[in-house]
Amino acid sequence: MSSSYIAKLQHYCAYQERSHSEVKYKCLELGLRGEEVDEAIAALVSENFLNEERFARAFAGGKFRSKQWGRKKILAELKQRQVSAYCIKKGMEEIDADDYEQALTTLATKKYESLRGEEPFKRKYKVVQYLMQKGYEQELAQPIVEQIAKDAA
Repeated sequence: MSSSYIAKLQHYCAYQERSHSEVKYKCLELGLRGEEVDEAIAALVSENFLNEERFARAFAGGKFRSKQWGRKKILAELKQRQVSAYCIKKGMEEIDADDYEQALTTLATKKYESLRGEEPFKRKYKVVQYLMQKGYEQELAQPIVEQIAKDAA
């Protein structure tokens, strides 16, 4: 395997945190096959260009802070990217419980306000559906939406 492949992969990993599956796909894109892919990934790991735990932490924290994704959506994305259970657990630790509840409340309030014309029951239902779509847990969203509706009444 030539060093130009490794240099390209190093640049790919240095640009932003990557999961092992993303790097494996990139190797295939570059024309590497079989053992070459494993060797390339091993080289990137040993040089600390590729670190699954670091990726999981950056991904979970980033998606929560920038896109206000909920835990369920982040978890599903990490699983889809074939991140190990241990690293997923470490990544989820990046989400502070107080910040999470604050983000959930803020999103719920904004969405509730945007649905002014709706009847109360339908309005609450739509807000909860929206929050679940963003990856928030129904058991957390429901009471917050109920409280917002009560406060607005």
